[in-house]
Amino acid sequence: MNADDFGFTRDVNEGIIAAHRNGIVTAATLMANGAAFDHAVGLARETPSLDIGCHLVLVGGSSLLTGHPFPASVPQLLVEIGLGRMAIYDELAAQVRQIVLARLAPSHLDTHKHTHLAPRVLDAVVRVARDFQIPWVRKPFDFSTEPGMPFATRAANYGMGLMRDRFNRSLAGLRMSDHFAGFQLTGHLRTENLARTLRALPDGLTEFMCHPGYCGVELQAAPTRLRASRAVELTALTSLAAREALLEKKARLVNYREL
Repeated sequence: MNADDFGFTRDVNEGIIAAHRNGIVTAATLMANGAAFDHAVGLARETPSLDIGCHLVLVGGSSLLTGHPFPASVPQLLVEIGLGRMAIYDELAAQVRQIVLARLAPSHLDTHKHTHLAPRVLDAVVRVARDFQIPWVRKPFDFSTEPGMPFATRAANYGMGLMRDRFNRSLAGLRMSDHFAGFQLTGHLRTENLARTLRALPDGLTEFMCHPGYCGVELQAAPTRLRASRAVELTALTSLAAREALLEKKARLVNYREL
C-alpha cells in the first residue's frame, strides 16, 4: 500500500503518516521538489517502519537543477521532451540524490502522473534505478475492474496498457510488482470500493497506489485536483473494513524494503 506525494504539503505528509500508523499504508514515495520536503524527511526519520521511495517529478513544481517551473501538464511535458528542452536523467538523478543526502535509503521509484510511460522518461528512470541501485520500479497498469469509473479514466488506463510490452522490456533486470491498482480509483477511493478491490486482489504481489492526506489550509491552496478526496481516502485506509477485507482475502501487508 503505497502513498504518493509525500512532501507535497505538510497536511498531506501528516495524513500519510496517519494512514501508516493507524491504517494499512506500508510505503510512501517522496517528492524531492515538494514544498514540504524537509517536513516529510523529519516524519520519515521518526517513522522508520514506513518504507520510503522516490516520487520522481517532471510535471508541476520546479526543477531542482534549474529552479525553473516544470510543465503544468503531461502534454506540455511531451512537447518539451520532443523539442529537447529537458535534461531528464540529470533532473531525476538530482531528485534521488536530494533524498539520499537527507539520509534516507529509497527502495523504489515511481513518477508523478506516471510520466515514465513516455519512452525517454522510462529510459532515464531505468538508468537512475541502476545508477543508484534502487531495485523496484512501479508498473502502472491497473488491474482494477471497479464499476462506475469515469470514461476518460478507463480510456486512459486502456491506453497506458498498450505500452506494457515496451515497458517490461526496458525494465529487464529490475523488479516490479506482479499487479498494480489504484489508478482508476484516484480521487474516487472510498471505504466500500477499497474493500471490494482488496477482496478482488489477484494472486501475487500487488502495489496499491493511494493519496491520503488531511485537507488543511496548505492543501487547499496547492495546485492539485486532489484535495477533499485525500481526507476521504485517509478514512478508507484506516477503516476496519479495509483490514477485514485483507483478512478475508488472506492477504499480507508488505513493503518493498522487506522484499
